[in-house]
Amino acid sequence: MPASPSTARAINDRLALRLLQQEGPLTAGQLKQLTGLSRPTVADLVERLTAAGLITVVGEAGEQRRGPNAKVYGIVADRAHLAALDIRTEGVAVTVADLVGRVLAEASAPIGDDTGTGPAVEQAVALVERVVKEAGADRLHTVGIGAPGLIDPASGELRDSSGLPEWHRRLVAALQERLPEARVSVENETNLAALAEQRDGVARDRDTFVLLWLGHGTGAAVVLDGALRRGASGGTGEIGFLPVPGAAALPSSTDCEGGFHSLAASGAVVNLAAQCGVPAEPGQEPSAVGVVRAAAGLVRSAVRDARGAETGAGASGTASKGGASRSTGGAEVSVSPGAFPAAPPRALPAARFLDALADRLAVGVASVVAILDPGCVVLGGEVGQAGGDELAARVQDRIARMTPLPTEVRTTTLGGSAVLRGALLTARDRAQEELFTPGERPVQRW
Repeated sequence: MPASPSTARAINDRLALRLLQQEGPLTAGQLKQLTGLSRPTVADLVERLTAAGLITVVGEAGEQRRGPNAKVYGIVADRAHLAALDIRTEGVAVTVADLVGRVLAEASAPIGDDTGTGPAVEQAVALVERVVKEAGADRLHTVGIGAPGLIDPASGELRDSSGLPEWHRRLVAALQERLPEARVSVENETNLAALAEQRDGVARDRDTFVLLWLGHGTGAAVVLDGALRRGASGGTGEIGFLPVPGAAALPSSTDCEGGFHSLAASGAVVNLAAQCGVPAEPGQEPSAVGVVRAAAGLVRSAVRDARGAETGAGASGTASKGGASRSTGGAEVSVSPGAFPAAPPRALPAARFLDALADRLAVGVASVVAILDPGCVVLGGEVGQAGGDELAARVQDRIARMTPLPTEVRTTTLGGSAVLRGALLTARDRAQEELFTPGERPVQRW
């Protein structure tokens, strides 16, 4: 059955708006070329969208720069304002953007462990209000929140989870109360990071992949056939509870100690570095990001020196256990006592640390690969970014030996900022979904 005239107009309007979002400002002629619609149809939709306050003339194009064909149309960016929040155990980060996703203001603030629930909520809400004011926004249309923990698939609410601060759940409710006109939604932080990597990061070319989050804790997000999979209870990717060999005890329903968390969470990574003799970055307290970044940097420098050595002794097709290797266009350079005697002494403990960390990560990755066969695993979060190619290549090498399923291991390009980026993308999508809905639209600023 052919579409009714009103349905056809709605489809055309949404197509034009999506193109303006993706491509930026366009002339009517460019819209005609990209949509395949006739000139009169494009003229009609431009008139409709302009009258609805969704697009406006933002400039002129062409040599003569006059006449209707020279007008360049763009989405009215200040039609709505959006906010994105990244809630962590230790604090909160906030971004405010316009309808096309252009960031107008952003800030973050620490919230100490000893801060009470009420004061913590007030600090976070005050930060949101301050950033909104700095962005020049009167009010918010949509708020997207990324938080650790489980999201109830039925209610969309953050579930009560032991080990996570109570102010996380209270903050969501407080924002809904303080911003009654805004649409407030919350999503698991790792799921948002995967969305950001798929849209703007290292997984843009993948419809199926798994993101392994490596930060204060661990988590995983599963994208299959282009869609994020949350599971029956919203718990897909709770890899921290995965039982692992060699642990002193099994994880419980309320505690992931004894699971993969005990191998790859930040505290375990810092302890592993100390065991391997890898110091923290100069002048800083030991942290998972710091020790991994320091180790990767030492190995990277040693590899660079090895490749530049005229002896060629650093070239090797495989990485030896306890040596430092890095993928270099299909070949690997090894740093070990035998292969490169001139390697800085500190590079060898760093290489052993990255090898040991890769051994641990491979336990979780291999389990995911065996069940899902994603073809690609992204090492995400601040720790994944700190490890870089030096860590990713080691994990990929181990997975290749542990499973017959071909799996590429990539390093995040967004790092810890992926959660905030994912929250902003979901807020933008939700706002545009509502504002771009066909029908009579009152011109109202948000």
